[in-house]
Amino acid sequence: MLALEFVSTVRARRSGPVDELSDVEGMTVWGRAHAAELGLDPGFTASEELWREVVELRQAVRALFARAVAPGPVSSADADRLPGFAESLALVNATALAVPVAPRLEWPADGVPVAVSVSAGETGQSARVRAALAAAAIELLAGPHREQLRACLAPRCVLYYVREHPRQEWCSVGCGNRARAARHYRQHRTS
Repeated sequence: MLALEFVSTVRARRSGPVDELSDVEGMTVWGRAHAAELGLDPGFTASEELWREVVELRQAVRALFARAVAPGPVSSADADRLPGFAESLALVNATALAVPVAPRLEWPADGVPVAVSVSAGETGQSARVRAALAAAAIELLAGPHREQLRACLAPRCVLYYVREHPRQEWCSVGCGNRARAARHYRQHRTS
């Protein structure tokens, strides 16, 4: 899910929090890795303005994710630095609306027809990228997966994930192992 990958550009490592979009170069690398989903050519290079706008959008989407998981715990990565809910909602909606899209039928000679979404008018690269990210967030938050959205409970993890089964508490097996090891250590340290 593009929205989860987008908010997961803030993650934790043993050395501390890591922001994959900490600079223009990071935005360029992440954009190239998601070029097909964002409608970018493989040689994409981010501008300073695009980078700033994408990071602002990411913080707004993270604020909406924090609201979606409430009353459960939110990601500890930046919970104290997120913009307000109303401001975040307005930014995500305005960003998605800035680039109207329309379906286009593509039918290769040796394949089956598929519908793809394309920009309905002339728009700049920054607006298209941000609109695709905002639309992905809206799709996740307005769809059935919102009810399963959680913040990982493992020590030092700051990721959001979509719970795949009722007892899932962590975003990955690695986080589950770390959480169990930490619990084991706490139990044996106090006894």
